[in-house]
Formats: sequence, C-alpha cells, structure tokens
Amino acid sequence: MGFIDDFVASLESLPAMLERNYKLMRDLDKSLHYVQAENEHRCGQELEEFKLGVESGRIPITSDPSKIKFSEEALEEQSHCVRIADEKVALATQAYDMVDAHIQQLDQYMRRLEEIRQEKELAASAAAAAASPSIGTGPSTSNINVVQKSGRSGERGRGGRKKSRLTADPVVPPIDLELPVDPNEPTYCLCNQVSYGEMVACDNANCKIEWFHFGCVGLKEQPKGKWYCNDCATLLKRKKGSSK
Repeated sequence: MGFIDDFVASLESLPAMLERNYKLMRDLDKSLHYVQAENEHRCGQELEEFKLGVESGRIPITSDPSKIKFSEEALEEQSHCVRIADEKVALATQAYDMVDAHIQQLDQYMRRLEEIRQEKELAASAAAAAASPSIGTGPSTSNINVVQKSGRSGERGRGGRKKSRLTADPVVPPIDLELPVDPNEPTYCLCNQVSYGEMVACDNANCKIEWFHFGCVGLKEQPKGKWYCNDCATLLKRKKGSSK
C-alpha cells in the first residue's frame, strides 16, 4: 500500500522539524527574558529620575499625561519584546499545524484502509456466494418433489440424473455463505459452475451440458414447450437441412 509508505516517510521528518521549532522557541524565550529584564531596569531608572526631578522642581508638573513617557530606548525594547513574542507564537502555530496536518492525513489513510477492508469483505462474500451450492430450482441432491419432463426418459446416461422440472417454488432455507464448496459437486451450464438459482434443461437427450442457469442463456422464466440450447438447436437445424 503505497499511501502508507508515503505517510511513514513523511513522519520521519516530523520530529526533526518539531525539534527545530522548539529550539528556536527556547532561544527566543531566553532573548525575551533578557530584553524584558533590561527594559524593566531601564524603566525603573527612568521612573526614579522622573520622581527625583519632580521633587527637586527640575521637571515641571504637567496635567497632560501624554507628555510623560519613557525614553525611545525603553519604548524600542518594549517593541522588541512584542516582536519576539509574536515570533514565538508563529513558531508554536507552525508546530501545531504540522502535527495537525499529519493527524488529518492519518485520519484519511485510516478511512481508506477501512474502505479497502470493507471492499475485501464484500468481494469475499460475493465469491463465497457464487461458489457455494444453492438450494433452489436447479438440479440438486436435495429431496425436492419433481415431475419428469415431458417427452424424455426418466434417467439420463451420464450419472443417472433425472431430467425434471419443479412443480412449485420450494421454500429456500437461508444459505450459509461461509460453507465450503464440495469439490465433488457436479458442475453445469456454459459457465461450468455448480447448481444455483433457477435452471433449465435442454430437451436434446444427447446434450453434453444438459442443465443451464437462466442468466447464462438469457432466460427470465421457464420456457413453454421444448427448449434447446444454442449448440443443440444448431445441430438440429443442420440435421433437418441435410435430410431435405
């Protein structure tokens, strides 16, 4: 499964990428603490100088608070702290997105694996259903009440099977699709499969196949009167043509 290999390959690079981001975040965190400490110290000194200036009368008292501000150096340090914090947030977001992308990809692969599992189960069930012998209107070893087909002898040369049709639709018990197929079960029809569903018998006593599934010969219901498979019908036409 190639998509699993692709996912495993993409995972191999994820730890290194996350480790890089975390290292950068740690370095930025150290820088942030250093700049914050410097700024707090600078701001503390400026506040003390301002207080002493007011007390000594060197700095006039003003009623406009906007005129009281820290130095440009202190303001730049504060702006630098904000930029560092923004970089840390960006790295953390990038790390989260990388992990989240792999989680979403894993979810997709898990859904795909589940689809493949269900497809295999359906295919196995269909194969078992096609291979299992069916209890129905075709020839079977079951004890089903049948009447001999008109114009035919009671026994056929091959295997002594009776040439017959059902008098009524039997009650079909549920079929266990998991039953193993009997290797000795006889096969019929053009498809060379075991008996299942509704089947029709060729009226040629020497027909090599004898029984046919409805679907394989294009029938939807039991034909009225005599019915011949394509090979036997062609053979009968040739005999009629040669006898003229």
